[in-house]
Amino acid sequence: MPSAFQFQCHFVLIFLAASKGETRYLEVRDASEDEPFLLLSEDLKRELSAGQIYRRSLRCIDMLSIEGQFTFTADQPQLHCATFFIGEPEELIVIDYDFVNIDCRGGDFLKVFDGWILKGEKFPSSLDHPLPTSQRYVDFCEGGNIQRNIRSSQNVAMIFFRIHQPGNGFTITVKKNTNLFPCNVISQTPSGRFTMVIPHQHRNCSFSIIYPVVIKISDLILGHLNGLFLKKPTAGCAGVGDFVELLGGTSLDPSKMFPLADLCHSFHGSAQMKIGCDNTVLRMVSSGKHINRVTFEYHQLDLQETETRKENSIEEFCFPSI
Repeated sequence: MPSAFQFQCHFVLIFLAASKGETRYLEVRDASEDEPFLLLSEDLKRELSAGQIYRRSLRCIDMLSIEGQFTFTADQPQLHCATFFIGEPEELIVIDYDFVNIDCRGGDFLKVFDGWILKGEKFPSSLDHPLPTSQRYVDFCEGGNIQRNIRSSQNVAMIFFRIHQPGNGFTITVKKNTNLFPCNVISQTPSGRFTMVIPHQHRNCSFSIIYPVVIKISDLILGHLNGLFLKKPTAGCAGVGDFVELLGGTSLDPSKMFPLADLCHSFHGSAQMKIGCDNTVLRMVSSGKHINRVTFEYHQLDLQETETRKENSIEEFCFPSI
């Protein structure tokens, strides 16, 4: 049985796919595939590639992955609403307020959060984001100077809003900026390939995949000698300023996930791990003394995929939770 976390996240991702266009644009995958995504049709792709601005109304709970202009108008009191934004790993989300008509004194609010929150759990975690949690919120109703242009620090962001009076609402324009060194990322897809680079920066970066996956690291450069360690109470990368760790669990917040393996030293080759958790995170910790880089690929774990592989593999985790 899927966990509540997996259900919530897959609901969000299904909503994401459904929100990429109107009903006439949706093409559903074969139902036999264990895959929650819908696909954009060629009609919408052609319209967007032609330079047309995509416009539609927002729902109280919504998801956006494309650029465009979006309007919310309350038809009744809407007290618990949120819109999730997600881009490609190398994109940042930019939100512009075009028009806002809400009653701040009457209890309405419109807030942008730099990241995602699901039931109090944050991505990126407080340990990985460059700003303290209080500074990750931008409240339209607070302060004398209204910030009309807000940019995220990673490929995800969200807004919260409450509107009491029918007819009130707002219009926003969503754009994407290129991020030359993507750090914290939530993957839109259950498979892919990615290279994370931290160039002489003292920061932590997490790549989150909300699926059970097989993950294979093919290249890791930390400026050290070869080595690979499974996580043990008295072992690992303690005292090492630059390392990569694999995390698994049922949380959105990487700081609340279980550490599965540490990679403390550079290597070229193949290290593969099957992680049957609801959420898998590859996290790089960097001291800022080196140019650190890791290349990895991943695909959704097939429950029948239990045979031992000849290539370099390490232990399997979280299978009881599937």
